[in-house]
Amino acid sequence: MDRKHARLYRLLRPLVALFMRLMFGYTYEKARNLPENYIVISNHVTDYDMLGVTASFPNQMYFVASEHVARMKLYPILKWAFAPIIRPKGASAAATTMDMVRKARKGENVCLFAEGVRSWDGVTWPVVPATGRLVKTAGCGLVTYRLEGGYFASPMWSGASMRRGYFHGAPVNVYPAEQLKEMTAAEVQAAIERDLYVDAYATQRTNPRPYKGKRQAEGLENLLFVCPECGEYDSFTTENDKIACKHCGLTFRYNRFGFLENAPFETVREFSDWQRERLAEDAAAGLAYTAAHGVLHRLEDHQEFFVTEGAVRMDGESLCCGDAEIPVDSITDLAMHGQRALVFTANKQYYELVPAKGSNSFKFFLYYDHVKNKKKLKETAR
Repeated sequence: MDRKHARLYRLLRPLVALFMRLMFGYTYEKARNLPENYIVISNHVTDYDMLGVTASFPNQMYFVASEHVARMKLYPILKWAFAPIIRPKGASAAATTMDMVRKARKGENVCLFAEGVRSWDGVTWPVVPATGRLVKTAGCGLVTYRLEGGYFASPMWSGASMRRGYFHGAPVNVYPAEQLKEMTAAEVQAAIERDLYVDAYATQRTNPRPYKGKRQAEGLENLLFVCPECGEYDSFTTENDKIACKHCGLTFRYNRFGFLENAPFETVREFSDWQRERLAEDAAAGLAYTAAHGVLHRLEDHQEFFVTEGAVRMDGESLCCGDAEIPVDSITDLAMHGQRALVFTANKQYYELVPAKGSNSFKFFLYYDHVKNKKKLKETAR
């Protein structure tokens, strides 16, 4: 273990816990009865989850971070102080996996947010399928960790906004290496998925807790992309706690408990579920999703190289930006970082596409996910 990283971790951990307490009202439980070394796997709800997990663990860990972190101006400092393990979303994770395994086999601890994306609607995103096999390969212990309330404290669609309210983190289960040896990779995978699962709205209905903050609804247009009243796309605007369709005038409110008032749906999750159904109908009808403008870059060695810009269009056959047309079948994976950036691998090249403000990016992510899953079902049926 690098002594510098361990010393900095011990020095900063109390400050991190204090920051989380002051900003969110965050509470946590200390991790106890830990294996000699371990991988911590947590659900992912805010940009501050790394800090929440850190508060619970006395021993230094190496965190897996998205590739876009390595393009930040502060990255040289972050690399010197914490040496994050970089994971390129929307691309092969083989190098990341090997780095994690090497660290675990050297006796070091690693933390991974295995969904690979923050929750958009309050429900835990599916855990990356190979996670159970990764834990088995590492040969160390496993600690599952669950964050609750964070979805309302800093919703994915709102960016990094902060609201004070219930936000709690705690270990769920500790699996010693000996126990994991007796489990199959599928059993480990199932245990992780069970331990990490959160349905924020189900919990909020059972025990409603208020969240204090300004501009509660602002950013919801990053998630909501079709009006249920008039059917217009990319028509929502938000201000303070209000959401309005600029096409038909439908207006509703996001209250301090995270529920929608005067809307066709009671929760953001229900609205999101309806949008997915609508998207499936659109895809079946061959309807393309569009954005007025976007910029496409090729990513290499954490640097951006301009490719093209112009109108964005996606259907079941291709993803287009300006004069670039990329067949959907050539895209091996597509993910998001932040609220607008789409990252993907196509023909062994790694790209980032950022639609302009005013155009919803999440709909493209969902469209690709739908097409990919439909293709898998067809292949399975053969």
